[in-house]
Amino acid sequence: MKKDIRYSCYPFMREKSSCVDYEIRTDSLTTRIGAVIPTLVDDERGRIVLEDLRLIQPLAYHVNGSVRGKLAITEDDLQWLSDRYDFYVSEVKESIQQFLLPQGVESAARLHICRSEAKKSYRALHKVSEERDVPEILFDFLGLLANVLFVMAVYMNKQHECDEIVFTSKSYPMKKKKEQNNEL
Repeated sequence: MKKDIRYSCYPFMREKSSCVDYEIRTDSLTTRIGAVIPTLVDDERGRIVLEDLRLIQPLAYHVNGSVRGKLAITEDDLQWLSDRYDFYVSEVKESIQQFLLPQGVESAARLHICRSEAKKSYRALHKVSEERDVPEILFDFLGLLANVLFVMAVYMNKQHECDEIVFTSKSYPMKKKKEQNNEL
């Protein structure tokens, strides 16, 4: 008897390969990016981020399918994302010189969640790479994407005049700025 498709949420769900976990993780990343978009639709201060996310979201699905299927992330995609990173860093460079708590206005908080999802996707891709060859561009893209999502979050907080909260780790003490400068 033919299996009823209504009981299958994803055809590869029972596969033993780590590729399935990667695909589920990048699906979550793409979904989380979609959850940021409604917070920006009526926010003129977030127009640039909205435009970028509308381009990034399909790229996240391309990253998803680029392991099992045809590689769909190009050097042009990576360069575009790198250029966007440079733009956001130029806007928030003073704020990102230290560790920050992931918080802020709703769009920023959701962008921080996306950043975390991108890191989880990178880690899942690493697991896949232990089982099969994975194009290096996918690692580059996901690592850069996590960083872009971070600076986007800081940018949104800046646009809404929401102060960043510096995080000082008790586990990994940092040298004070003055000491760092003396060592250079």
